[in-house]
Amino acid sequence: MQHLNNKKKIINDPVYGFVRVPSELIYDLIEHPYFQRLRRIKQLGLSNLVYPGALHTRFQHVIGAMSLTVQAVDILRTKGIDISDEEKDSVCAAVLLHDMGHGPYSHALEEVLIKNVDHESISLAFMNILNEEMNGRLNLCIQIFKNEYSKKFLHQLVSSQLDMDRLDYLRRDSFYTGVQEGVIGHDRIINMLNVHHDEMVIDEKGIYSIEKFLIARRLMYWQVYLHKTVVAAETLLVKILQRASQLADNGIELFASPAFHYFLYNKPGKEIFFSNSDVLKLYSELDDFDIMSSIKVWCHHEDKILSELCLMLRDRKLSRIDIQSTQFNKDEMEKIKLEVADKKEISMDDTHYFVYTDSVKNSAYSLDGFNIKVLFKNGQTMDIVEASDQYNISALSNTVTKYFLCYPKNI
Repeated sequence: MQHLNNKKKIINDPVYGFVRVPSELIYDLIEHPYFQRLRRIKQLGLSNLVYPGALHTRFQHVIGAMSLTVQAVDILRTKGIDISDEEKDSVCAAVLLHDMGHGPYSHALEEVLIKNVDHESISLAFMNILNEEMNGRLNLCIQIFKNEYSKKFLHQLVSSQLDMDRLDYLRRDSFYTGVQEGVIGHDRIINMLNVHHDEMVIDEKGIYSIEKFLIARRLMYWQVYLHKTVVAAETLLVKILQRASQLADNGIELFASPAFHYFLYNKPGKEIFFSNSDVLKLYSELDDFDIMSSIKVWCHHEDKILSELCLMLRDRKLSRIDIQSTQFNKDEMEKIKLEVADKKEISMDDTHYFVYTDSVKNSAYSLDGFNIKVLFKNGQTMDIVEASDQYNISALSNTVTKYFLCYPKNI
């Protein structure tokens, strides 16, 4: 008895206050080294270069999302929804573990060193390993995560357009960045959750809270996640890894931790990544510190392109970034590249490290997949876009694409 009680800990969360570890299973998962790694991965990547307070971690986020899941399950139970203790434990575990596959600085490695492997697949691979270590205690958790369990609404708590992940990251990211537009009424939304025909819905009284949630999500993407300076910083990080990868391919030895060195020089594909447990174990040793420690050393590397890129990131001397709704003129880009090649005394082939264009997309609500449905008192359900009397809610289902061009500020 004492052994069990010792695992019912309390975590003091700055966003929600005291968060209780709800079960022995959740405690054991939190204590695992694979999970503790999330303490060393920032939730918002390089957003702290714009919002200095944005230093919170993936660990904090998933603990918060798990606590919201506990609240949601308890609310649904009060409304007569049958959820067993095992199901509650398992859906909480699925939410807790859903981000385990994130690499350093979130998606940067996915774009360069690990091809065609998304973090959701890596999270599932970690779950399978943990399940073996825990003698099958995560069987139901994995079924819910993969949407293979009979009660489909449980998966929607983990992954949908109104899941606990989104509720937490909007509230938490708003708190740490100080961007008030992201503040949402998460308590009211959770209290308005319901289940209708095995589908997660929102009670009619919660429609205005959902409208605010969708608007907040749209605003947070433009003001935080896709802020132009954040985009400039994170694309610079990708360029650094691309240059390091090219040098590694040419046989040039670069400083790196053992785990980072493996991925830099071997670049395992999807088949090797999931068939070799040693590769996944090496991945579990990667975090933000591996990347940034290498970048600090690379600032002094003899390769002047790698060195300059790393100095730009370390000292926050970021590129100029222009954003517009149409693609940039190729001839104008070529002129900029010629000037960069001349000033930096590099080849035209290498100018893509300093002059590049891409696009960012923002869609607050998708009409595909698990839509947000409103449950009316007469028992009918309606998509939030149809149920809302706000025209801008319908507009939020449209994807907005913006193009950006990065180039040195002294050009």
